[in-house]
Amino acid sequence: MSSHREAPEIAKDPVADSSDLYAFVSPDRPDSVTVIANYVPLQLPSGGPNFFEFGDDVRYEINIDNDGDGQADVTYRFEFTTEITNPNSFLYNTGPIDSLDSPNWNRRQFYSLTRIADGREHRLAHKLPCPPCNVGPLSTPKYAELARQATYTLSTGERVFAGQRADGFFVDLGAIFDLGTLRPFQQLHVAGKKIFKAEGDPVNATDRMNVHSIALQIPCTKVRRRANRYGVTDRASVIGVWTAASRRQVRVLGDRGAADTPAGPFTQVSRLGNPLFNEVIVPMAQKDVWNSLPPTEDKRFAKFVERPELAALLPALYPDVFPNLDRLNKAKKARADLVAILLTGIPEGLIDGFTNNTGEIQADMLRLNTAIPPSRKPDRFGVLGGDLAGFPNGRRVTDDVVSISLRAIAGLTVPLVDRAFQPDAAAAAVTPGLSAADVTAPFLGNFPYLGTPYDGFNNPPADSAA
Repeated sequence: MSSHREAPEIAKDPVADSSDLYAFVSPDRPDSVTVIANYVPLQLPSGGPNFFEFGDDVRYEINIDNDGDGQADVTYRFEFTTEITNPNSFLYNTGPIDSLDSPNWNRRQFYSLTRIADGREHRLAHKLPCPPCNVGPLSTPKYAELARQATYTLSTGERVFAGQRADGFFVDLGAIFDLGTLRPFQQLHVAGKKIFKAEGDPVNATDRMNVHSIALQIPCTKVRRRANRYGVTDRASVIGVWTAASRRQVRVLGDRGAADTPAGPFTQVSRLGNPLFNEVIVPMAQKDVWNSLPPTEDKRFAKFVERPELAALLPALYPDVFPNLDRLNKAKKARADLVAILLTGIPEGLIDGFTNNTGEIQADMLRLNTAIPPSRKPDRFGVLGGDLAGFPNGRRVTDDVVSISLRAIAGLTVPLVDRAFQPDAAAAAVTPGLSAADVTAPFLGNFPYLGTPYDGFNNPPADSAA
């Protein structure tokens, strides 16, 4: 999965677990960039009476590097507080919630938003209300209207939303983590040959699950560094984006019912740039360490990008399917293509009319060339499908990042840096077999793009066990 429960310790701390990050030039406002950071993954919609929310003791940040040094030049910081209206009720709500100030809503959450740039902090908003969770047709009968009420346009030009959305990430978790099974090719798996007689139908394991999203739509002028021009080949057009969550270093547990007391400076416990980086590239023993480090330290993990474990597993799991990749692995050549995609951005000259290179600093950031306009007909395979507005040039909510990543690791992108290499035929076809069409909740055509969260009354559906 992109980054849901990707490390042992953060799996125990879901409110601080950054599960997905998106960054793209806004199709409904092309002079702006939209960034969406998801937290609290794999929410069962019916998970009451204590429905999901952001952590009051967690500092959430969206970081933007606009000069290629792997350090944040612009940071948007979100901090949340929760209020209980009726301390004598166990219920989340005592009637229909028809507005953000409904007296029927017993547990409300608010947030402040601070922009940090040039060493100065600017409070953009204070005590903005989040929408409630989507409980059901009686409790939240007009949820889309509540989400609309919770979408704000600030005087400084940003649009902002923080609250529950449908998880738009699509992945066949059950198959992938069952010894790397890809259901469309399961009959070719080294162990699957004895079990599967034909290809199988993929299952979207995250469908009908919710997340909590922090969504920002930011004018390009507020994320780019100052320059004379912003063309496709101008480095000033490229930004690097990552999200992070931090907690206080000390937590004193309350005694006899007293509240816990957090203390000390904040320390980072989670971060996310490119999808699947910590999930698939970083070894298990170092995943929690990676989560605690800034992107400037990612040179420590470059060797795992140059020789990813999954690239060696594919020929072993699917004998005779990836012979060229197998020979490449045995030659022990560093994967310069993956280093460019994940750690430095793709330099000019490798793909006609495209670059999102940020320089020599190796850092896991979601790199976006803001001078490339939104595509009128988005291709789910992004740059691999000839659509330069998609992943790995940023990431849109409908991009098939799992297939793109698998195909890159399988060798499809090696010719970018070694034109003599011939990718295996399977490299261009390898996929878990899912697309945005396998997400039940429709994506939105405008901000905040992710679909209306699934309600707890109807999800999971009554026939799901059939």
